[in-house]
This record gives sequence, C-alpha cells and structure tokens, in this order.
Amino acid sequence: MLHEWIGLDGFNRLSDRQAMHALYECCASSIWARRVAQGRPFDSRDLLLDRADRVLAELPEAEIDHALDGHPRIGGKADNPSSKREQAGVTTAGTEVREKLAAGNRAYEDKFGHVYLVCATGRSAEDLLAILEERLDNDAETERRVLRVELAKINRIRLGRMLGPEQ
Repeated sequence: MLHEWIGLDGFNRLSDRQAMHALYECCASSIWARRVAQGRPFDSRDLLLDRADRVLAELPEAEIDHALDGHPRIGGKADNPSSKREQAGVTTAGTEVREKLAAGNRAYEDKFGHVYLVCATGRSAEDLLAILEERLDNDAETERRVLRVELAKINRIRLGRMLGPEQ
C-alpha cells in the first residue's frame, strides 16, 4: 500500500482524488472508494469503518465482482503487498497443502464463478484449506453473503493499515 499510516487527519486532508486512490488500495471497487470518500471528513476511525461497511453492504453484486478483481487466489501468486502480507501463512505450507488449495480454488471457481475470498490474515494454509472445503458446501446465495462478510473484514484490516495505530 502506498498510503500506510497516514492517520485519520491525514486521510481527511487528502484531495478527493487522493482519498479515492487510498481507498481503492483497500478495496478494488471504484464505487465503494468514491462513496466512502464522500463521507469525509470523519471524526473518528469508527465512523470511517462504519461507513465502509455500510457502503459495501449496499453495493450491487456486479460491483462486488469488481472488488474481487483486487484479490488473487489463496495460495496463488499475490500481486500486491497487502495480499502478500495477508497470505503469509500460505508461503510456508507444504506441497500437499498447496496442491489441495489449488485444486480447491479451481473447484470453488467452477461452482461459484469467482475467486475464493477469505480473510487470510493470521491464518495458516491448513486453516484456509479447511474453510475452503467447508464453504464448497454452501449454495450460491449463502456464499455471496459469506463473501461480503469476508470482504468487509479485509477492508477493515486494510483501512486500519492505511490509518496506522490509534492515537
């Protein structure tokens, strides 16, 4: 992320374009970034996080699909620093677990038509594989609800990294 530890005041002082760019680094939905930025200035971190959650909950499914474009496969090649950090638990996994993750990702994508999204921060590859296998039993509607919850968790972690430690 280019915008790390800028603080709430720093975020509030960004130009509209800069704020949208910083938010887009957290979630690859331009509509989400624009709508969250429109809530500035925020008086507290909690107000920013609450707005981020509300905006995400209101996004149409097509825009959620755009947000998913910013997330590589679990266990695949992470193409951005945030994903690399979040998937750190997978890098030390053995070959068998990585192969099962790859196969599970393919099965998930075949069933649901999009990447398997899970908040991977602090989780091992084995945990992520178990969650994947469990979620393969979901129907499409249930999975979309679960996916939104996971995306909200990821967004909150990334927003926290953008803002830095609470003061």
